[in-house]
Amino acid sequence: MGELVDVVDIGQSGVSRQLAILEDADFVVVRPEGRRRLYSLRPQPFRELSAFVTAYRAIWEPRLDRMGAELERRRRKKDWKRRNTDG
Repeated sequence: MGELVDVVDIGQSGVSRQLAILEDADFVVVRPEGRRRLYSLRPQPFRELSAFVTAYRAIWEPRLDRMGAELERRRRKKDWKRRNTDG
């Protein structure tokens, strides 16, 4: 945990809470070694999460692209109106 605290910008209690959440969700395995607790990532939950997100990405990316294009079109229209009404 000390190594993680040194790397991330949160305190030891925050790192401890996050590791507990990951452990509860079976994303990490904890192995006590003397006074230390060693954390190891479990790859399977990450694979499952990736597969879930990939399925939804196919649905949402085109929609978000269309929304982005519409927002850009509206921004250009607003800019054009502003330039043509400023005198």
